[in-house]
Amino acid sequence: MRLLVFLLICQCAIHSVKTHSASNPNVILLMADDLGIGDLGCYGNRTLRTPNIDKLAEGGVTLTQHIAASPLCTPSRAAFLTGRYPIRSGMAAFSRVGVFLFSASSGGLPSEEITFSKLLKQRGYATALIGKWHLGMNCESSNDFCHHPLSHGFDYFYGLTVTNFRDCKPGQGSVFLKGVQKTLVIPIQIAGITLVSLAIVQYVGLLKVPFQALGYCLIITAISLAVLIFFFYHFRHLNCFLMRDHQIIQQPLSYENLTQRLTKEAVQFIGRNTDAPFLLVLSYLHVHTALYASENFRGKSKHGLYGDAVEEMDWSVGQILDVLEKYNLTDKTLVYFTSDQGAHVEEISSSGEVHGGYNGIYKGGKSMNWEGGIRVPGLLRWPGVVQAGAYIDEPTSNMDIFPTIVKLAKAHLPSDRIIDGHDLMPLLQGKVTQSKHEFLFHYCNAYLNAVRWHPGNSESVWKVFFFTPNFSPEDSNGCYDSHVCFCHGGFITQHDPPLLFDLSRDPEEKVPLTPETESRFYEVLRVIYLAVDNHTRSLHAAPDQLSWDNLLWKPWLQLCCSSLFQSCYCDYDSEGSLLEMHSG
Repeated sequence: MRLLVFLLICQCAIHSVKTHSASNPNVILLMADDLGIGDLGCYGNRTLRTPNIDKLAEGGVTLTQHIAASPLCTPSRAAFLTGRYPIRSGMAAFSRVGVFLFSASSGGLPSEEITFSKLLKQRGYATALIGKWHLGMNCESSNDFCHHPLSHGFDYFYGLTVTNFRDCKPGQGSVFLKGVQKTLVIPIQIAGITLVSLAIVQYVGLLKVPFQALGYCLIITAISLAVLIFFFYHFRHLNCFLMRDHQIIQQPLSYENLTQRLTKEAVQFIGRNTDAPFLLVLSYLHVHTALYASENFRGKSKHGLYGDAVEEMDWSVGQILDVLEKYNLTDKTLVYFTSDQGAHVEEISSSGEVHGGYNGIYKGGKSMNWEGGIRVPGLLRWPGVVQAGAYIDEPTSNMDIFPTIVKLAKAHLPSDRIIDGHDLMPLLQGKVTQSKHEFLFHYCNAYLNAVRWHPGNSESVWKVFFFTPNFSPEDSNGCYDSHVCFCHGGFITQHDPPLLFDLSRDPEEKVPLTPETESRFYEVLRVIYLAVDNHTRSLHAAPDQLSWDNLLWKPWLQLCCSSLFQSCYCDYDSEGSLLEMHSG
């Protein structure tokens, strides 16, 4: 009898441990930047070496229809953190520019938004974001940090508040120069001609123009030009810097062993939290341009600097997996790997080298809602809990991570707002075979661009486009003349009726269906129009975080770790590394 009681107690104890480990796992979310789904071995690449990411796939689930909520960095990351379409939080632009460009902009992820990091922190998780943020920093002063990661549920931050630009790395060109030239040359010419004309008219006596008015116009024009020239001349120092929590530790950013430094920070965070649950978001700068790779990886791949960067990132993923093994945390940790959107196909260096990735068979890329822009890697591993070596071809979204990990942490999903993501665990564990996403809405900035419909009783995945970007050149696969595709005006072609594809038969989106080639054409459109109507009625106006006012550089929000006279220079990160090397 005693033996039976003892065995029952042991069984209950074992069961409680399994329940605990299956409900409060550590969570590691690995996000690449502008990585193409065709760049990884586990998605069919045979020339780039990604053994560690492939190992992740072998030990878990590979999602083959994993969709980014937006084809641009800022809105995609906002959706990822909140589980909501970015249009709901004001993180989708009505203007041409759909991402934050400056560290001293006032827009960002609103404090009213609930992130998974906030909810997991409330459940006792240690939380860290290492790498790229790109969701704003300050609102009204240079130290209110209203949009900063530490204001959105992260205990620790080491990384960039904006993003990695070509302008951040000397010799890599500029993403702004062409746009600035196109935008400002004509207004400057008009202003100059107007001022000269007024001066001539005044001189010959045809019109009385107050001398003071002319003087003020000249002064304002000169000051505006001086500020503009100063800003772009010092762009690297003002926008490309590394922070630890609220402090700048390196300005401007140095690319020397940058991936190693990010990886070291991630490994150390895991090491500090082996006895309590943690959430780690490791948001790589790879493979957004400017491309970079350390000496150990430079020149080693078959695809130039881009391939070197992919293979260096894969090494970093391996380091994270190794440290989980070291601390016996592998079975207690859910690991997710993805990209914020598809590869940037228009990225070509000044020397003609391709600096953008490969989206496999899929059309288009970053900034577009063709599959190449939104179909991204989706790998999830949790040994003993999630199926190993499984492939799931159901539509899923990067918004699904929010409800998935919130439920695993036994936190409550917010009841005062719509959460667009769905818990992935039933799919990952094989308990269901159908995704809860009957419809997915694909936005180009704030404009509804396309809709995906996967009926419950069908293999078909219908996708309609209300408009498509105008490729330049026309026979290319992108908008090479403007570097990215835009979402309105002369940059797009409207379609009435919409273009219709069945992705189950035409994943490359080559041949639009017609009423003659598809008998259900009008029925599919009717159902999708109804879904759009329901979705649109669920939207509520939110302050536009990407308005011109919120996007523009505001000098009073500018962070500077020394002074403008010293070009805002400091390098505490390298100093710290040197001290560690000497003390070691």
